[in-house]
This record gives sequence, C-alpha cells and structure tokens, in this order.
Amino acid sequence: MSHGNEAMSLTPPEPLGLYAQLACLWEATARKPGNVHRFQDFEDVSYLDFVASAAAIAPVFDALASAASCADELNVGAIVLHGVRQTRTVAKTNTNLGILLLLAPLARASMQIDLQVGAVQVLEQLTVHDAALVYDAINLANPGGLGRVQEQDVSQPPTQTLRQVMALAADRDLIAQQYTNGFQDVFLAGMPALIRGLNESGALEDAIIACHLHLLARFPDSLIARKCGNAIAQQASRRAACVIDAGWPHTPRGQGALAELDAWLRAAGHRRNPGTTADLVAACLFVALRQGMMHKLVQLPWSRKIAGQS
Repeated sequence: MSHGNEAMSLTPPEPLGLYAQLACLWEATARKPGNVHRFQDFEDVSYLDFVASAAAIAPVFDALASAASCADELNVGAIVLHGVRQTRTVAKTNTNLGILLLLAPLARASMQIDLQVGAVQVLEQLTVHDAALVYDAINLANPGGLGRVQEQDVSQPPTQTLRQVMALAADRDLIAQQYTNGFQDVFLAGMPALIRGLNESGALEDAIIACHLHLLARFPDSLIARKCGNAIAQQASRRAACVIDAGWPHTPRGQGALAELDAWLRAAGHRRNPGTTADLVAACLFVALRQGMMHKLVQLPWSRKIAGQS
C-alpha cells in the first residue's frame, strides 16, 4: 500500500546553474563595445577566462537550487564567496565578482511571487554575516580600482548588514545601487531594452548589445569612473547615446558610430572598459531566463553581421 506522500511527484529543481552559466556566456560572447568578447581579448584577461569562469560558478547555483539549499548554508554572501573561490581555480584575474553580487540575490529570490519583489525580500533579510563573506570575496577577487573608504572599508570586518554597507557605496557603484533600489536599473531599464532589442532585431547578440548600449547611455559606468574619473564615465554615456541616436543597428551611420565607440573605449590600454555595464547585462539575461524566456532565447539566431567589427 502506497502512502500519499510517496505518490506525490517531486518538482525538479530550477536549473539555476544553467541559467547563470548561459547568462555569463552570452554576455561575454556578444561583441559589446569596449568589452572582452570572442574576437577581442585584453592583455590580462581573455575570452576563454570568462568562458571558464561561467562554467566554474554553475555548480554553486545548482547547489542553491537543490532541495538541501533550503537552509541558510548558501545565503547571498556564501554564494558570492563560493563563486569567487571557484572562479579563482580557473582564472587568474577578477572576471565575475560584479556578476556574482548581482546574481546571488536574484537567484535566492522566490519564484512564487514577482521576481523583483522576491529579490527585494532577499535584500531586506541580508545580515552582517553576508557582508563579512562578501568582504572576503572582494579581497580574494581583488577588483581593479577599488580604493579605500573611511567607513566600512573591506580591509576591516563589517559591522553593518550587506545592504547597509552597499548603501554606503551606492552613489559611486551601480552594483551597490541595485542593493539599495531593489534592482530597479535591471528590471526597469535593462530588461525593457533587452526585450525591445529581441523584438526589433530578432537576434540574441544584437539584443544583448542593445541592452548594453541603453544601460551605458543611461548610467555612467562605475568601473570607468573608478579608473578614469566621472567626467570620462559621463562621456562614455554620451557616446553610447549617440550610437543609439544614429540608428544602430539599422543604419550605416549607427554602425559606424558603434565602431567608433568601440575603438574609443579600447584605447589607452582598455582603461575605459565598461565592465559594470556588462555585469548588469548578465543580470538582465539571468532574469530573462528565470522569467521563462529560455525557449525563446535559444531559438533565436545568434547574430547578424555587425559592420565595423570582425
């Protein structure tokens, strides 16, 4: 005689590892201006570093999706730290700290409610322990241009929750800003740009580049600001807006403007690399996958030929 609970079918865990890996792979592969992609490496980091890093973090998110992860062993801070540790086994430099900081709350969010509402609930429950684990991850990843601050610097143990310490950096860091504004820039700016790009272009790479351009045009990139100053970050935003205004990808003028932006961002030893914008794009792709767009995305052609890039 079988019992009712034995007859119940178990819902398979959500493939969060696959979502994280695909989001990172698609973001890194797309020929976004100024970033590493499959035809452009930097001297200190290559496209294959990003491919390997995407594979390295997938098991961390798969562990979160498993039944055993209902406990707090994989809270936001632990996901970020484990992800950085896994990444360090395959990449010598920081390739995905920003992505992990964005994806961890989005992955922890319940899908029983609206995803943004669920992410905000996760942010509201962050602890000092989360902050301590993220500080360990930041020190291990050693991101470029970080600098020092007077209050809650990563060189000292935190005394505030992760959301509180992120609030201290929100005016100078777009990723920290998502922790304070409930991922508004992802859901209200990046996602509409991605979906619009999908509908208008019918190609995944073009949609990713469109998302990147719209985010860069609207929000001066934090990494550029840290390395080159706010004025240069604002100039990058104006140049991205010019590409959109020139009609990219539908006009020769827009295609030329994209090539010019790409060359300008890569000049001076790629110091103008819009890396924070790329992290936000990866978050948008992860959200799209969690919101059930997998079938649509994988059925699309990857790209059309983009003039000015090879």
